[in-house]
Amino acid sequence: MTAIYAHYVLTGLASFEELAPDAEEMGRRFEAIRQRQLPYLVAEREGEPIGYAYASFYRTRSAYRFTLEDSIYLRPEAAGQGIGRELLGRLIQESEALGFRRMIAVIGDSAHRPSIRLHEIMGFTHVGILPSVGFKFGRWVDSVLMQRPLGAGDATLPEEP
Repeated sequence: MTAIYAHYVLTGLASFEELAPDAEEMGRRFEAIRQRQLPYLVAEREGEPIGYAYASFYRTRSAYRFTLEDSIYLRPEAAGQGIGRELLGRLIQESEALGFRRMIAVIGDSAHRPSIRLHEIMGFTHVGILPSVGFKFGRWVDSVLMQRPLGAGDATLPEEP
C-alpha cells in the first residue's frame, strides 16, 4: 500500500502531500484508523494489494463525530475495473453499520473526473469547490467537496456512542 500511495503523491493530485511517506509512517496511519475502529479495506489480486480504501474522521472536533471522509487509492493498472466502486460501496456499508451519518469526499483537482464520477455514481453530490487551495507541481490546485448521507442521514437524531 505504501507503493500505491507513493505513486499518487509523486505523480498526481489525488494527494496534496509532496513527499511520499515510508512504510513505517503508513503503518502508523493504518493503526490510527484501526484504533478508532473505522473501516480500512484492501483489494487484492493474487495475494498482492491492488487498491485500498479507508474512512477517517472528517474533523476532530466533537460536533463532527458522525461525519467521515473517504479515501481510495488504486494501482494505476487497476483503474477502470470497478474496484474503486466495490471498495467505496463496502466503505459506505461498513460506515453506516457503525452509525455514521455523513460521508465527505475531498477530491484533489477539479479536473480529476474519474474520482468525481465514481463519487457521483455512489450517491455523492457536489457541495463546493475550494479554488486554488493547494500548490503542487508548479500550479494551483482546487479541492472538490462532495458528500452523501449515510443511513438516515440527518432525517433523524443519531444515537450517541
